[in-house]
Amino acid sequence: MFELFRKKDMNQGVEEWKNTEGAILLDVRTTEEYREYHIDGSINIPLQSIDDAEMQIPDKNQRIYVHCLSGVRSANAARFLKKSGYSDVIDIGGISSYLGPLTKHS
Repeated sequence: MFELFRKKDMNQGVEEWKNTEGAILLDVRTTEEYREYHIDGSINIPLQSIDDAEMQIPDKNQRIYVHCLSGVRSANAARFLKKSGYSDVIDIGGISSYLGPLTKHS
């Protein structure tokens, strides 16, 4: 319940992901947005395809850090994943506030 009041910090979330063995950094932006730039090591499952998550993330106990561009889609994706039985889902907000390096494609 208190998680609702916790401010999302994309930069802290990425650091936690890097330091959590076996964790997944899930980018739920569109495929086009992901191709434009993303965090190296993240996987992309667009929000509109999130119901296919079990194909790429079969272990529902695996820690998943979810982000999008601004935080709206990641909140929806995190809610859906939790309702689908994923037990360790953390919404870390939007990549627009990320200060670290990004993999960019031209």
